[in-house]
Amino acid sequence: MPATIIRTNNTPFEKQAIDPVTLDIIENALRNARIEMDATLVRTAMSPGIREQGDAFPLIADHEGRMIVGQFGSFIGGFLQGYDGTLEDGDMIFLSDPYSVGGAISHCNDWLVLLPVFKDGRLLAYTAMFGHQSDIGGKVPGSMPIDATNIFQEGVRIPPVKIWKKGVYNEDLVKLVLHQSRTPAWCAADLNALIASCRVAARRVIEMSERFGVDTYVSATQELLARNHRAMKTLLAQAISEEPVSFEDYICDDGMGYGPYKLKCTMWREGDTVILDFDGTDPQSQASINFLLNENMFKMFFGIYMIMVFDPQILFNDGFYDLIEVRIPEGSLLKPRYPAALSGRTHALGRIFDILGGLLGQKTPEFLNAAGFSSSPHLFYAGTDRKGDWFQLFQIGFGGIPGRPMGDGPDGHSLWPGFTNVPNEFLERYFPLVIERYETVADSGGAGLHRGGNGIVMTYRFLEPGVIAIHDDRWFVPPWGVNGGKPGARARKILEKPDGSQTIVGNKVEDVAIEAGDVLHFITWGGGGWGDPLERDPELVGKEIRQGLVTPTGAKAYGVVADADGVVDTAATEALRAEMRSGRGELPLFDYGPGIETLRANCEAETGLPAPIQPRWANYAIAAE
Repeated sequence: MPATIIRTNNTPFEKQAIDPVTLDIIENALRNARIEMDATLVRTAMSPGIREQGDAFPLIADHEGRMIVGQFGSFIGGFLQGYDGTLEDGDMIFLSDPYSVGGAISHCNDWLVLLPVFKDGRLLAYTAMFGHQSDIGGKVPGSMPIDATNIFQEGVRIPPVKIWKKGVYNEDLVKLVLHQSRTPAWCAADLNALIASCRVAARRVIEMSERFGVDTYVSATQELLARNHRAMKTLLAQAISEEPVSFEDYICDDGMGYGPYKLKCTMWREGDTVILDFDGTDPQSQASINFLLNENMFKMFFGIYMIMVFDPQILFNDGFYDLIEVRIPEGSLLKPRYPAALSGRTHALGRIFDILGGLLGQKTPEFLNAAGFSSSPHLFYAGTDRKGDWFQLFQIGFGGIPGRPMGDGPDGHSLWPGFTNVPNEFLERYFPLVIERYETVADSGGAGLHRGGNGIVMTYRFLEPGVIAIHDDRWFVPPWGVNGGKPGARARKILEKPDGSQTIVGNKVEDVAIEAGDVLHFITWGGGGWGDPLERDPELVGKEIRQGLVTPTGAKAYGVVADADGVVDTAATEALRAEMRSGRGELPLFDYGPGIETLRANCEAETGLPAPIQPRWANYAIAAE
């Protein structure tokens, strides 16, 4: 049953003609309000994931719940259809259960607050913010057990409830929720930060409506949506063919020994509507790598990718959603059935962007991106220090961004443009560890006319005993190159004991006991290369040797002969390139590296880890029908 909106003033909004100057002022004021939401969050939150890395996502929507500014697209329409309750002035909704909002948030660590904004008794807008909480209870520190087999093992689940009701704060609810966390002080501060961010944005919306008039403000938001619709309609007609194209990629494993898992999407256009169909995606996993993909969220991902590749001047909002139809099979990895575990969904989330790159560039290879968004590496470190105090770290690492039409992929960068790294000084100040290395991994980016971004290596020396967990991917299936570019290097993790002995550890592991003095080498993947490596400027390769991004041996992938100082031997380079060109055929559009079975056969020799076993869906406790 849909939510009931209680208005004390039912006067309809009157459509106003909006001149370009007024529209531009309101548009940029909304953008600034969104930035102010982020700034408020950073100043108020305590956890490293939000305060230092920015793992939080703001939203300002119109009076119908459609996103005007934000990042993940609006879930509000779906929420309103499924929320069997009332919304009125003074209310604020609090939730964290993905199943209650159709995957608008993708795991229970993401706490979301939603504020309906009223003025003079009329619903004017919505503001919302969600952010990743460092711990919400559950079976492991960090509340993201990769080996969870259902969502009940992943910590507290909060259905949509009113944290504020008619202006009254529900303190008992907050006490109950915080009682489940190993880091209640962080969670309390982060929750207050989410609330404050929403209130700041609501205040700015009210100020705009008072400055320009309510009807003018509302009409401006509708014109922003309509403008986006017109632009996207033209862009989709130009860029998307009526002939179907398909692309598939793989999540390496599920942390329980099974994999890889296939994600497949087929895209075509019917008239003005683009269809994105995930038929052929593997069934849901027994472990927590499932990703409950919200259709509107994916529409936003698709729109952002289209805009960034084809026309970055377009302001993305929800205005184009009726031009996209998303089909996701029930019981698949991207629409698992309740109560499937979801906490490890980050790998499928990252791989979605690789799949979009593979889909959108097939008809226009000049716009094609290589692979490399791929995942969001996580490290967890927890224990009790010698003073008896509990410590707990959740940190997001970065891999190599793919080579692109306009240039090289950035080295060691987040797939989310707003994310930043946790400063090493912060880590060493607040946690019992030392960062001994933090540097690029030379040659890990795939060779190409435009090089794939290198991965990074972070070397942690742990000063206190405890447990660590690692969540990463791209260790089995490499990030592919495009237009003749080569695949990037794969991720790996090495645990070193004080006596110097080393053990290769998995990229998805839980509860690994460590002692004081143990060292972890956390190595991430490199992005795939773009274009013919033999077309890359030899002097640029020489410069990158001097910068430590490429080695003299790695330079051979570009057909470049250079010494350790990056001095290029021009004659030898020309000879090597002529030899390499003569011995190769037509350059492939996609270079995936070896096939899956070859990767299996060579896995242990190449990675030090046993190959994942092909999943048998019938054996899963939760299986697709």
